[in-house]
Amino acid sequence: MFRKLFAKKAARKVELVDGPSFEVGRNETVLEAALKAGIAYPHDCTVGTCGSCRSRLLQGKVDAITPFGYTLSREELLAGYILACQAVPESDLVIEVPLESGVVRAVPARIVEQRQLTHDIRCVTWEADGAIDYRAGQYMNVTWPGAPGPRSYSFSTAPAEGGRTRLSAFIRRVPGGAFTDALFAGAMDEQSFTIEAPHGTFWLREGTGPIVLIGGGSGLSPLMSVLEHAVDKGVQRDAILLFGGRTERDLYCQAEIAEIGANWKGRFDFRPVLSEEQAPQHRFGMVTGEIPVALSELGDPAATQAYLCGPPGMIDAGIAALTAAGVPLTSIFYDKFTDASTAAR
Repeated sequence: MFRKLFAKKAARKVELVDGPSFEVGRNETVLEAALKAGIAYPHDCTVGTCGSCRSRLLQGKVDAITPFGYTLSREELLAGYILACQAVPESDLVIEVPLESGVVRAVPARIVEQRQLTHDIRCVTWEADGAIDYRAGQYMNVTWPGAPGPRSYSFSTAPAEGGRTRLSAFIRRVPGGAFTDALFAGAMDEQSFTIEAPHGTFWLREGTGPIVLIGGGSGLSPLMSVLEHAVDKGVQRDAILLFGGRTERDLYCQAEIAEIGANWKGRFDFRPVLSEEQAPQHRFGMVTGEIPVALSELGDPAATQAYLCGPPGMIDAGIAALTAAGVPLTSIFYDKFTDASTAAR
């Protein structure tokens, strides 16, 4: 009896749809076991705040160390999504998750250029000692001597065949941020960095249907990479880009977006939305409030893919608006930008 009571629990088996299977030990999370097995499971913060390890549980049961609802939307929870970094299996599992692609490299780098985009956003460019090959929409982890932890920034330019050594990202100043305060003060100009990349599963999926893209703040960074790459590849799909800012001074890259629109094959509309300042040439309100109109104009929500990048509140509101309008949850892709108080980006 006592032998049975105190017997070591058997490891749980996790089967990934279109991926390998692995075992999860007692009191181990799905993410911990996957990384131990050498699987390129998407992740970033590992504490249940960023949503990078969002996965769909198709079979089985898990216990959540931290409730998934702190990060995932109501729509995601109802559809069976979990956070692998907080999920401890209570049975064998079948999980659907897009695995990260590309060979992750860690290379020394230094800042070679900074360009002011708005009052609190800069385009920062590093020169790396080796080429990084990434997909449009992915991100890099940046560290430096004495850093409290990595900072994650999305590539803002389209990838190049064979990789790039000049790596750019749009970075918003976070008051009190260990990196951005020093960066904006000029204290990082001579600093040595290590860049580890590529990371993330945010990229343009195959398809012929329309695309709606929603961004806020520095969330325009991966969207620019995706759009520039789509132009380079001759993608022909109708698209509407919605970008939210508080006032006109928060808008940037308008000339670059106009050039994308001029070379886009198909319909392309760019719609800035201001939430705190009314201007006759721009829409007023929350950027997610423009989603139903955009979907109606694109014509077929069920065939539409949506790509969102920005703060958590915008992402959650966007998912709710998209699903309410008929966009399948499986056609919604996002990169949730958090700051140093959660998982810095």
